[in-house]
This record gives sequence, structure tokens and C-alpha cells, in this order.
Amino acid sequence: MLDTPSQRVEDVRLQSFSVAYEYPVVFTRDAFALGNRSLIDVLARREPHKRHRCLIFADQGVLTSLPDLSCQIENYAAAHAGRMDLVGPLVPVPGGEICKNDPDTTPRLLEALSRHAIDRHSYTIAIGGGAVLDAVGYASAIFHRGVRHIRFPTTVLAQDDSGVGVKNAVNQFGLKNLIGTFAPPWAIINDSVFIDALPPREKRAGMAEAIKVALIRDGRFFEWLESHADELIRFSRPHMDHLIKESAALHMRQIAHGGDPFEMGSARPLDFGHWSAHKLEQLTRNEVNHGEAVAIGIALDTRYSVLSGRLAAGEDERVARLLEQLGFSLWHDALEHADAHGHLLLLKGLSDFREHLGGELTVTLLAGIGKGLEVHEMDDRLISQSIDWLKQRK
Repeated sequence: MLDTPSQRVEDVRLQSFSVAYEYPVVFTRDAFALGNRSLIDVLARREPHKRHRCLIFADQGVLTSLPDLSCQIENYAAAHAGRMDLVGPLVPVPGGEICKNDPDTTPRLLEALSRHAIDRHSYTIAIGGGAVLDAVGYASAIFHRGVRHIRFPTTVLAQDDSGVGVKNAVNQFGLKNLIGTFAPPWAIINDSVFIDALPPREKRAGMAEAIKVALIRDGRFFEWLESHADELIRFSRPHMDHLIKESAALHMRQIAHGGDPFEMGSARPLDFGHWSAHKLEQLTRNEVNHGEAVAIGIALDTRYSVLSGRLAAGEDERVARLLEQLGFSLWHDALEHADAHGHLLLLKGLSDFREHLGGELTVTLLAGIGKGLEVHEMDDRLISQSIDWLKQRK
């Protein structure tokens, strides 16, 4: 019997290259004051003598709370006409998750980019909360395979967390951030004037992400949050500025030095507390906003870390006490919602999380204050006990 000749791979060539990403994150105040050069300087980073074409999208809620903003921007562009060319009026975008849930949002944004002939050397500028930044960033990333995009985050949540990252997304099929891109922005400008205009609930919401990143990466920052909780609950401007800058810096450090900026692996430490938070937002139809859901998720996973023997007893109380001191409620009845078979609907958040990660579940828990660790399974019984603990605190 003759052996069949084995099939051989004749030629394999490994393609390899690296791309360096760099973008400024600017902290300023009153960015559209005529003498403030923050925006002009980031526009001119590579081409200092060019007149740069810009199309600006603005969160409708921001335009409502700051009715003079549109006029300010037009005056700013006119004063810097040698470097900045507004190609059309501000394009309003509905704020909040509605813009990420609406299937018509992305086509509308793309149509505006096409109508104004935005090219790869033009700029889209998004002014708004995290949802608007996500939606405009996604449209910018897929238009012409990517146009230059500048973010003006207007919430604490966006300035200290999502707005300084490299992700863009919209929701689809009832799943949060199902469709999106990794596309670093051209620049981020954090203007503290926008924080002044926020209602208290929105100012508070962003504090949850600061607590999250402190818990997994910086125990000293967590201690600072504890010791200045009284000033933070009064929204003292210098303390809010410090919270935003420190939280943003920790998020930026994780993205730059965590070894996985585009999340090719399964670990996502910056999503501590988020597997349940995303599901809770969905179950409550966003009655609970993202920051409030993250606060509950942090408390839940911190308690789970204690029950599973990873975190010292009493540290869960410490974390919950800070969250409550800052004004967060750590309970919602949706935590107990169950299906016809009595299974907690919240637990579906784990399978959603697993699918989003690529098949292997990886959840960040705590080994200490400032020390995150990754686990690949969670015990439903301990999750239920953690939920019971939250209910008892109510």
C-alpha cells in the first residue's frame, strides 16, 4: 500500500508591524473663551499652519443647559478663523442611552459627515456625555475608515473614565456596546465648566468610576476619597477637579501599561463591578444610570470578594460605607427579578459578559483595597448571598 504524500505548507510569511498611538488629554477651564488655545493647539498638532475643517456634534442636553454654547463656539471659531473652519452649524445629538439604542443614530451621523464632505484630515468634535461620545466616535471611526476625532466630555463619568479611553460603541439587540471599535481619539479636552452645569445626580454618578479604579489599582487614592467624602458630596470644585484628574490618570495608565489596550485577551480590570451593572441598566430600562449601577456592582463584587475568601472581612463594609456616604443607593428591586423558573435575571449578565469577552469568563475581584485580581468563575450561591447582603443594608 502506497503512502499518500503529506500536504506541505510551501511558504509562510509573518507580517509584523507596530503603530504608536499618542493623544493629548487636556484639563482646562472655559475652553471656548477666546484666549484659550486648548482646541487650536490640538487641531494644529501635526499641521500648525493649516486651516482645519471641523464639524461639531453636541449633546442636546448640554445645549439646553448651556444655551449660549453654540454662540460661544461660533465666536471662538471666528476669532481663530486662520486655524479653524466650522463647516456647518452644530449638529444636536440626543443625550443618554437613547442615542446608543436608536438604530437611526449612526446613519444620521454618517449622513451629516458625508453631507459636509468630512475627509480623513478633517475633524469631528463631539461635546457631550459618554453616550454621545460613544456614538459620534463610532461614526467617526467607520467613516472613511476613520477620521480625526476630538472629544469634549461634559460629565464626571466621561471626564474621569470613558472619555479618556480608546473605545466607541452603540447598543444593538438589547445588548450594551455590542457594535463598536477601538479607535484612539485625536485629543480629549476636559473642560471643568461643563461639570458646573451638571445636576447633582450626574455629578455623583461619575464618582463611582473613580472608586472603581482606586479599588483595583490605587489604595492611596481610595483613602483620599474616604477622607474627602464630605467635600465631594458638596461637589467642592477643587476636590472634584482632583477626583477627575486622578481617576483619568489611573484609567490612562491602565490602557497604556496594562498590556492589552485593545482588549485582545479576556481580562478587563477596568470593568470591575460592570458585569452586573450593565445587566441592571438593562433590567431597569436605564432608570438606574450607569454610575448608579456601577456603584451597586462594586458593592456586590466587593462583598463577593469577602465571601469567597479573597478580601479581608470588613473591607466590604468600608467600601459600601463610602458609596453610601457619597449618596449612592446600593439597592434596586431589579436585583431580585427572576424568570419563570426562579432563576435570577441578573445572572444573565455573567453570560453576556462572557460572550462579550470572547468565550472565557474573566471577572475582576479584590484581593485588597487597591489590588484587583482576575477569576474565571463565580458561584451563583455566593452572588445570591451578596445580593441578600445589599438588601439587608437597605
